[in-house]
Amino acid sequence: MSVLRLLLFPFSWLYGATLWVRHALYDSGLQASVRPSRPSIVIGNLALGGTGKTPMLELVLRLLDDTMPLATLSRGYGRKGSHIHEVSEQDTADAVGDEPLQIKGKFPFVHVFVGADRVKCIEAIQQQLPEMKAVLLDDAFQHRRLNGSLNVLLTTFQKPWCDDHLLPAGRLRDLPSRSRSAQVVVVTKCSTLPDGSEREHWHARLGLRSDQELFFSGIEYEEPKRLVGDGQEWPGLAQDNCLLFTGIADPAPLLEHTRRIFKNVDHVAFPDHHPFSKADLAMLAGRYATFAPGPKLLITTEKDAMRLRSVIKGSPLENLPVGVIGMRAVILNEPGRFATLIRDHVATYPAHR
Repeated sequence: MSVLRLLLFPFSWLYGATLWVRHALYDSGLQASVRPSRPSIVIGNLALGGTGKTPMLELVLRLLDDTMPLATLSRGYGRKGSHIHEVSEQDTADAVGDEPLQIKGKFPFVHVFVGADRVKCIEAIQQQLPEMKAVLLDDAFQHRRLNGSLNVLLTTFQKPWCDDHLLPAGRLRDLPSRSRSAQVVVVTKCSTLPDGSEREHWHARLGLRSDQELFFSGIEYEEPKRLVGDGQEWPGLAQDNCLLFTGIADPAPLLEHTRRIFKNVDHVAFPDHHPFSKADLAMLAGRYATFAPGPKLLITTEKDAMRLRSVIKGSPLENLPVGVIGMRAVILNEPGRFATLIRDHVATYPAHR
């Protein structure tokens, strides 16, 4: 353990005490929480980003594709303003955030909303969509004023909450004990499915109750497609060089994947949700020109593509071969049970509570 981390622990203890008091107020009823009258599926985590919330939300949307109308709600990280707004495909990432824009593009028939106050937003959504079957909330686990009807809590295989610490000594933004409020826990970014005994060990490591469902998920990547133009795939990728650039919390799995499908990979990492500037794109064009000889591509993520969309025109990247690699979360153990759990929760939820 580093000296810096040791020096930060007192601040983590102070932060933890503040969290404990806050949760105690809600748990005792001194602070009120609201349960929406429609199913409200919360997909959250205890850590700072990088656990795969958006791919999991997309997986749940696919499982409910015959249950319409559906709505999603998120803060819209990085957007200008905090008011409630329904996202359209013509919006920009500056206005609504990159992840909501990505969801709207992939699920055009889903009503995608952004807004800071989840309780007020859900009330507004229910008034606007009285026939709404369910609302999916991205990253609302810490929003205690909202009492979601189903909490799906994520943690990564590489850094589960049991091996982490509270901020600022670690990456946890909430108490590990809050995991007991989740009905479903998913260990994400698994390269393979742990065997039965290891899954039981994970259940104990995470301190879960016997009635808490535990699943393991992996990542499936799509073939690279063109960012600008016809959206077609490129042939002969194994012989090409790839300049990967990312603005996501955990690019390691994608970097590993690109190294399997390209001959040579260089990586430029920006901070999560990084707003690409013209200077950034000029730097990437310069790096592309010099990093390797022969056939080569620029590759980025779906989320980064949302932020590129409004700045790439007229930039040095506009006429370069820029591609996007999409990804999907897949449940590795008992996917049918996971699907049934989600569908039954929505189908059997009382009309009003």
